[in-house]
Parts: sequence; structure tokens; C-alpha cells
Amino acid sequence: MQADVRVAGEERHLLDEGWEASSAEPDAAPDDWIPARVPGTAARALQGVGRWRPGDGTDFDALDWWFRTRFTAPAAEPGEEVVLRLGGLATVAEVFLNGERLLGTESMFVEHEVDVGSRLRGSNELAVRCRALGPLLRISGRPRARWRPRLADGHLRFFRTTLLGRAPGFAPGPAPVGPWRPIVLLRRRGIAVDDLALRPRLDGRNGVVGVRMHVRTLAGAPLRTVEIDVGGHTATLPVEGGAVRGDVHLPGVARWWPHTHGEPVLHDVRAHVAGLDVEAGRIGFRMLEPGRAYDVEREPLSLAINGVNVFARGAVWTPLEPIGLAPSEDELRAALVQARDAGMNMLRVVGTMVYESRSFHDLCDELGILVWQDFMFANFDYPIDDPAFRALVEREARQALGRVAGRPSLAVLCGNSEVEQQVTMLGLDPALGRGEVFGELLPRWAREEEADAVYVPSAPSGGDPPIRPDRGVAHYFGVGGYRRPLEDARRARPGFAAECLALSNVPDRPVREPAALATAGLDDPSWKAGIPRDVGADWDFEDVRDHYLQLLFGVDAAELRRTDSDRYLELGRAVSGEVMAEVFGEWRRAGSPCSGGLVLWLRDVLPGAGWGVVDAGTVPKLAYHYLRRILAPVAVWTTDEGLAGVDVHVANDRPQPLEAQLRVALYRDHEHAVADASRSLRLEPHSTATLGVEAVLGRFVDAAWAYRFGPPGHDVIAVSLESADASSAGGLLGQAFRFVGAMPLLPEPAAALGLEVRVRPPEDGVAAVELRARRLVYCVRVAADGWRPSDDGFTIEPGGRRTIMLRRCSAPVRFEGVRVTALNLQGAVMAAPVEDA
Repeated sequence: MQADVRVAGEERHLLDEGWEASSAEPDAAPDDWIPARVPGTAARALQGVGRWRPGDGTDFDALDWWFRTRFTAPAAEPGEEVVLRLGGLATVAEVFLNGERLLGTESMFVEHEVDVGSRLRGSNELAVRCRALGPLLRISGRPRARWRPRLADGHLRFFRTTLLGRAPGFAPGPAPVGPWRPIVLLRRRGIAVDDLALRPRLDGRNGVVGVRMHVRTLAGAPLRTVEIDVGGHTATLPVEGGAVRGDVHLPGVARWWPHTHGEPVLHDVRAHVAGLDVEAGRIGFRMLEPGRAYDVEREPLSLAINGVNVFARGAVWTPLEPIGLAPSEDELRAALVQARDAGMNMLRVVGTMVYESRSFHDLCDELGILVWQDFMFANFDYPIDDPAFRALVEREARQALGRVAGRPSLAVLCGNSEVEQQVTMLGLDPALGRGEVFGELLPRWAREEEADAVYVPSAPSGGDPPIRPDRGVAHYFGVGGYRRPLEDARRARPGFAAECLALSNVPDRPVREPAALATAGLDDPSWKAGIPRDVGADWDFEDVRDHYLQLLFGVDAAELRRTDSDRYLELGRAVSGEVMAEVFGEWRRAGSPCSGGLVLWLRDVLPGAGWGVVDAGTVPKLAYHYLRRILAPVAVWTTDEGLAGVDVHVANDRPQPLEAQLRVALYRDHEHAVADASRSLRLEPHSTATLGVEAVLGRFVDAAWAYRFGPPGHDVIAVSLESADASSAGGLLGQAFRFVGAMPLLPEPAAALGLEVRVRPPEDGVAAVELRARRLVYCVRVAADGWRPSDDGFTIEPGGRRTIMLRRCSAPVRFEGVRVTALNLQGAVMAAPVEDA
């Protein structure tokens, strides 16, 4: 990684306050300027004064935008250096300091540093002009593209900017315009450390850190050596002409693992230069296979960390603030912890979005989340033959590689999103989609930057044609976008689904912006807002969800939407989770050729029923909890094997052996037990076991009701995995249900279900809810305003019980009790907290 070094005595001033923005010229009247923040965008500034809100149609690419601020900073003194660091300007921009033009840029993805020590006057004005992109897109005389995608305006291919906010199907606006990344003033004293790069590697059981950096003494005194400390192991390296190169050795080093498979161990790195301490971040040691030699044409992608095959699962990452206000460290950490807690061990930074910050990658290192990193290219025929464009792309790529190379979390580098797919689906020669930039330049630059990661030229790619899901890497939407039956998840044999399961996932909370999904009433004209659609298609992803409502639940979605909108939304929330759990259960089983799947997306970019499993705020949708159960490091699930019955699968991704008790029970009429058996189970670390239901029961029961010798003898198969460790008091590690015949959707009164709810008062911000039932209760939801449940959408086994913890998730909220609902429960059960006797 290229570290963001911090030197003792260095001053850092974040220029984030006192900004103004205007779409007029700099000498405009004071009333034309509005308050703004940096990092931020024109949309954020207008929103702050109530002159813009999502969905109002404002074209932020139509006008020039100016941002300015005044700050106090004296000129550099002898032995000092003052540098202005601009993290990113969207998109074609100029920067002025005290009226002097410092730089111009044509890429929102490039960072800039300018020595301004001699230009500072004490009281200073910094101004940024962002030129209107719309008129620039219409300039004629440019070379014609060899293909034209529908995703967005094809002329965007000439500019290094994001499709976020410019793609009508999934991110229609606003376009980010402005200084969207932090602007920092650095005052260095004594020394300056440039281009510090750390490249850890394993040599057997030992660790080796390759160090390269450039150091300067600002007073001119020569430097002969620097000392590098990595986790308490030091090496003294020579300085030659300011350049430092060498290795630090760590004997018997602890390895970094993705959180699902072990501990993400990191080691602090510090340098000692001319009597000053330099903090250089943290590194981790891990072995990645197949590594740089991977050939996407030869085999499906399958990752191994430290010699252990890893089923990579997670989602496509979406920026926390798509309209351009950088999240705080706490917000970013909370979002990544939320992904980790769902059992996700990989996130994809996709080519339609933006490169993420160093803080994002630091946290992925710390939390044990693998990163699939796209370069920011998608769908277009880019003009790489133009020398200026090529130079800009190289600068962007090397900076992006500098942020991620050497990190233990980096697993995959991908040249682009869907360029090869775009070419193929237009009926053109697929080779056009590979080209020099993705086939030669990006992998070469990655090798030169010593990025220890698999390189994939495009996603999808590798098949003949490159959209075959059983070759290389796939975008698999057979189940989901293309409304294939659930069996297609096995039939298509996807090897690695870099995107999958596009569904319009209904959020829980009503969102009341006019352009957002209004769960309060289906007559609201905004009902369709927030629901993605493929440009040019006569259907959207609500239609996809409705298809699976009919397929799994047997309901007429249009009629139900018309007659009972609340019921329609509740079933819609659940069906997304059922589909996702079924597909990931299919892919995660030991006999599957699939080695990974990333859901499209983790989080919505707009309010409404988008692809995200978390809404545009911070609230998980119901599908999140279904995923959390099937993706857990220790998990149990079932698959329907037809005439072979029903298989039970148990996974133990943890580094310790698992001693457990597996219990299988069959019920008729959702209440009466007809079979029950248990088996002791030992799973070695990082292993999976598969057992037939009938093998556990010891007799044939036509578990899948495949032979059809009369009506089924049972309608519920309940599988429980319980810890055999006495210290855990037989704790439930996981539970799965398979329904034979119709899903249990007929609502019954709580008394008929024998449903009882007891709520304990909260202690230290945590309340416990105990539930028990005589009959099966399906897709149970426990809700309390301002409190978040530890599990949601779960099922209670006939005669079973569950305890759910509620944690306060907002400012102190008085706990009044809970509201319990279920898909086969009439109405709701309200329960207030009761003190123990």
C-alpha cells in the first residue's frame, strides 16, 4: 500500500468550513452565493438551503459551478513546506489561490498536490471552478465509438467521471459536481516523506516487508539511514539520493485472514527519520491463490487465502453519500461492520461508481473484508488511442493502485464493468471489448506497482462468448433480473458471480420524499421511484419481484397490490430474502462449482425499493437478515435434491473444529411432529458437511415429496444446529426450514398459533424478547421504534422458542415494548416490558 504518512510535528488543516458555492461568476452579487461544505457537491449545497431535493430534475451538468473559501495561513518559513492536497474535483475543473491559477484537471478520480508555501499571504482565498459538463459532451469532431451503450450518454466516455447520477436506469441524479473529496493544507517541518510504499509477502512461515520511499530534509541536511519498525521488528535501511529501498523481516509472522475464516491480524509500521517518528499505517500478511498468474480464459475464478478455499460472498459496494458529502469515519465503520455482521467477506467497488477512500480500505483491512476493486470504466468504448486521455488514465490507475496495492484485503483487480458484455450483446466481435487498456496496460501497471491480486480484464469475461456464467467470472441474473426458475442457479453452473440477484427489495420504513417509494399508499405517483430499470426495457425490477411472488408464494401480485397493499409489501419483503437464501444455499454447498457471489447492491443509492439489502439510510431490509443467516461462518441450510430427497448442509468456516448436534424434525399441519432425530457432528476447520434428511432420520420419508405416493406426510422440515459445547448451554448455532407444498401464508390468530411474547426491560441499551409458539410461525418480525433486532424474518418451530435481542440504534429512545408480526399471523401482537418476578 502507498501509505498516507503522518510525521511528528506536521500540521494538517482540513479546509472544510466557510465555503460558498454559486452557479454565477466569481464577481457575482453576494446573494448569488450559498453556504457549502467540502467535501461536497453543488447538489448538497442547494439541498442545504432548501433549493434542491432528490428527484426534482435539476441538471447539475448544465452550468459552471464555483466554490470558494477564505482561510488564514502564513507563507512557508525556512525549513518548512506547505502543500495543498486536493482529493478529487468533479469533473473538468480549475483551482485558483489568491487569484492565481494553480492547476486544471479533467478527471474527478485524480488527486493533486501543489506546493503553495510561497503563494500564501496570511489571509487567502481558494476558489474552484467546475465547468459545465453538458456543453462539453456536445462538442463535435471526436472519433466515433465502435458501439453505443444505452446505460448513459455515450459521450461520457471522453471524460474521467462517474456514471453515478448520470445513469437513468439505476442512478438518475444528481450528477456529482464540485470538490467531492477532502481538501487539506499540509505544513511540513524538518522532513518530507514521499511515495512511501509497503509490499508485504510471505516466505514460508516468515513475513517480509518490501519498503520503498523517498525522504527529504527541508533544511538541506543529508540523510544516510532510516529505521523501519514493523510490529516491533526493525531494520535500518540506507538512503541513496533520497531514495530508500529494502526489506524488513518478521519471523513466524501471524497471518491475515478474512473475518469468516480467522483473524485479520495487522502489524503497525513506523519509520524513524532524522529523529522524527513517521506513522505509516498497518499491514497484513496473507497468501492469495491463484494470484497474479490467473488466466480468466482458462478457468473459473476460485480464491484461496493461506491455502484455504474461501467461498467469497458479499455485495457490490455503493458510496454512503452518492450526492457527494464524504462520510465520517464512524459512519463508514458502521456501514462496513454492518456488511461484516451479515457474514459478508467481500465487497466490490464497481466501475460505475467511484474509487473509495484510504479510510475505506484501512477498515476493510481491519475488519477482514476482501475487496474486489474495479477500475472506473464501464460499458463504453474509451478513446485510449488519444495520448492525453491515455496519460490521464495512467495517472488515475497508478494512484488507485497506490491506495490498494500491498493491502491484505485486496483480492481482485478488474479492468471494467460490462465492457465485454456490452460488445457481445450488441452482436459485435467480443475481442473489441478487451482492447489495449484492459488487456495490456492495466495489468502491466498493476504488475509494476506490485499489486498481489488476481487481475480480471472485465466482469463478466472469460467465456466463449464472455457472458457464459460457467467460465471465468460472471454477472449472474438468471434468478433475479431474467426471472428464471430457482433451479437455474444450479443449471447455469456459475463459477464466480461478481454481480447477482438483482431484485427490487422493499424497505421497511416509509420514505416520504416526493420522488421516493411511498409505502403509505400505492396511489402515490412516486410508487415507482427508486425502483431500478434497464434502460429501454418495458419492465422494471418490481416486475421481477412480482414474478417470484407468484412463483414462490402463489399470489397474484397485481391483484394483491390493488386490494391489500400492506400485505403485498410484507410478502414482497420476504420473497426477496427467500430467493437470495435459496440461491446462496445452492452455491455454497460442497458439490457446487460456484466459489463466490456478490449481491447487487449492498445499499441503495436512492430512497425506495432499490437493489440494496440496506436502504438509502442505514436500516437493513428483510433480505439482509436472510443473507446473514445463509452467509454466516457457521451455517446450516437445506437443498431440494428431487428424487434424492432433501440434503442438509453444514458449513464451518472458522479456524477451530466445530462440535455440534444436528437435529432434523418433520411436522404435519405445521404442528404435529411425525419424525425427529439427532446426530452428533464434528466438522474440521474450514470444511462443509452434507447429510440427507433420511440418512439422519434412518428411514425413507419422501422428504422432498418427489415420488408423490399420495399426499405429503409432512409439510415442514426443521433443521437445527446446536452447539455440543457444554459451556454454551446447547446454544442454537443455526436453523433452517423447508416447506413441502404451499408456503405457510394463511393468517391465524395468535391464540390459534399459541404465540406468546415476553419482553424484558432493557439493560445497557439492550432488551430481550422471548417468543414461543405451539404451531409454526413463519417470517416473524419484532419491531420497536429506535431499536434494531438481532434477527428478523425468522421462523419459530412448532413447540419452539426464540430469544431476540433489541439494541438501541438511535439517540436515547424510550422503550415502550414491541410489535410482533408474522406472515401467518393475523394482525400483530403488542407486548410491553415486564420485570422478572
